[in-house]
Amino acid sequence: MNTSIVSEQQHRKLHPHKFALWVAIASILMMFAGLTSAFIVKSNQAGWRTFVLPGIFWVSTVLILASSLTMLMAIKAFKSRGMRQYRGLLGITFLLGAAFVICQVIGFNQLWNSNVQFKGASGAGQFFYAIAGLHAVHVIGGVIALLVIFLKSIAGKTKSYDAVPVEVMGMYWHFVDLLWLYLMIFFIILG
Repeated sequence: MNTSIVSEQQHRKLHPHKFALWVAIASILMMFAGLTSAFIVKSNQAGWRTFVLPGIFWVSTVLILASSLTMLMAIKAFKSRGMRQYRGLLGITFLLGAAFVICQVIGFNQLWNSNVQFKGASGAGQFFYAIAGLHAVHVIGGVIALLVIFLKSIAGKTKSYDAVPVEVMGMYWHFVDLLWLYLMIFFIILG
């Protein structure tokens, strides 16, 4: 068999790390679909209380969307072997992700201080803490992964230009960004 045909067939296959990420994304999507469905069901019960999202959540939305853009640019820089630009963009993505998490904590504190708490009648606020909190855990995992690949990039011990780890990181990061956008729209419309 011709080696170029074998190489092309291998190139078309989905890398195992990407496949594993797609499976994880499907699982996470199912979890959030279940939680938002439970929110809709519970919102039709007596005693349901709504709440208004603090403005800081808009700031965090802008931050996470900007981080998605810098991640996209970092992947492009990596693929074109612009390692200095890649490191800088990866560092910015990490900082934007960390700022997102900080804004989430501030927003949760603002909600708590405006009497949207776990005690008392059930309502949208309690669901928001659970759903947005789970999302924040996934973002924190992404921020840690960003830090690891950033530190590896500045260590410069390997000269491998294997794009798979960077692409997997980018796919995950774009996923948590889009998931947050969905959650914001969901809570604006139904919260």
